[in-house]
Amino acid sequence: MALHKIGTAIQVFFLMISFMLWLGIYLTGFDSVHWLLYIPTAFLTFAAVTGICPGVMIMRKIFGSN
Repeated sequence: MALHKIGTAIQVFFLMISFMLWLGIYLTGFDSVHWLLYIPTAFLTFAAVTGICPGVMIMRKIFGSN
């Protein structure tokens, strides 16, 4: 399976979503937030930094490259 890099606009979008989630976690308290909320936050941060999003890769594989 070839890696599909996401565009810069999508990277910035993922970064902004990730930032808002991290801010919400911070304001709620790191010890108060359920551990499950860290998973999408980490994935969005990874996608924003590297430009490789596993979710986009899977959706492109399922629905085609459009």
